[in-house]
Amino acid sequence: MDLNATPSSERIHIGIFGKRNAGKSSLINAITGQNLAIVSDTKGTTTDPVYKAMEILPLGPVMIIDTPGIDDEGELGTQRVQKAVQVLNKTDIAILVIDSTLGPDKEDTALLARITEKKLPVIAVFTKAEKETDLTNYEKILGVKCMAVSSVSGQNIAELRLSLAALVPDKKSTQQLVGDLVNPGDTAVLVVPVDSAAPKGRLILPQQQVIRGLLDAGATAFVTQDKQLESCLAALKEKPKIIITDSQVFGFVAKTVPNDVLLTSFSILFARYKGDLKEAVRGVNMLKRIKNGNRILISEGCTHHRQCDDIGTVKLPAWIRKFTGAEPAFEWTSGTAFAEDLTKYKMIIHCGACMLNEKEMQHRISCAKNQGVPITNYGIAIAYINGILRRTLQPFPDILKELE
Repeated sequence: MDLNATPSSERIHIGIFGKRNAGKSSLINAITGQNLAIVSDTKGTTTDPVYKAMEILPLGPVMIIDTPGIDDEGELGTQRVQKAVQVLNKTDIAILVIDSTLGPDKEDTALLARITEKKLPVIAVFTKAEKETDLTNYEKILGVKCMAVSSVSGQNIAELRLSLAALVPDKKSTQQLVGDLVNPGDTAVLVVPVDSAAPKGRLILPQQQVIRGLLDAGATAFVTQDKQLESCLAALKEKPKIIITDSQVFGFVAKTVPNDVLLTSFSILFARYKGDLKEAVRGVNMLKRIKNGNRILISEGCTHHRQCDDIGTVKLPAWIRKFTGAEPAFEWTSGTAFAEDLTKYKMIIHCGACMLNEKEMQHRISCAKNQGVPITNYGIAIAYINGILRRTLQPFPDILKELE
């Protein structure tokens, strides 16, 4: 992993969709100027979504996603189509690829309907257009911008890049991760435990991103382990503006930090940055209603080797059992896996989603809301269990009213 590269979750995700042999892989190679995707006349060459992080001018850092053909057949083909459709949940900009020698058919229009239902910016790209192609009629039929390109000659590829750049969506309400909580010259202390679960030789992504956000805001960041927190605070000439801690040591940190210093966690910051902090605070209230046998889904956006004291599978369930006095039935998902039917769950507790892009996290929250299932976040749940949630929300006064 290149620690200096833009994180995948912060890149614009461009999904390439279409039928088999429509020219999706050739188009990706033409857009990127590299032979990234295997090109073959054999139908179904792309069997799973393929992700490639790139820098493409004038778009900047992007994630290109090549998907299986939407017209794949058979039992295995149906699974591939399902994988392709799932990519829509994380797509910021969609490209619908249509073979210009055949024109759009009912499968193309059905796929376009799925894309527009998601309210995604989309361009219909007609490939294999070695000759001048008039798309006026197709634009009327499809109701979206259409472009004719040739991946062989490069015709209109540069124009396509410019058109994609014009569709780049703004970050929701220009929400900052941490920069709006500090002023230039302020001091922040980050509490980062180094235990058996900590990666050797590096900080995890949320810690890296918060440090960068503080530096961009002109603040000074001090990083310490929980064991050295007291000595770190004693060494500072003035109290820090804010303490940002790993949620796992919330209880200890809350007892150590003066009450007049703002306190929150990396996980809560990410709940606000990528998710819906109000919804997460509403959702955590369900913890006090948990009974024996209630199903709780614990969902993580990444996949990692689980340690004996893993936060999601060991610590969090143990804390919930102790807090509720009940024996819930826990289930887990990780990575891209996330159930479409959530109705069997009493509540969902999600990680900070540092490895998911905002689009996918918003989709998961929307699924939970639409099905009436409360959803909250690791950090919020841990603060609630420790009886300090109100304190950890002091940096966000407009959220406090969501607490019961």
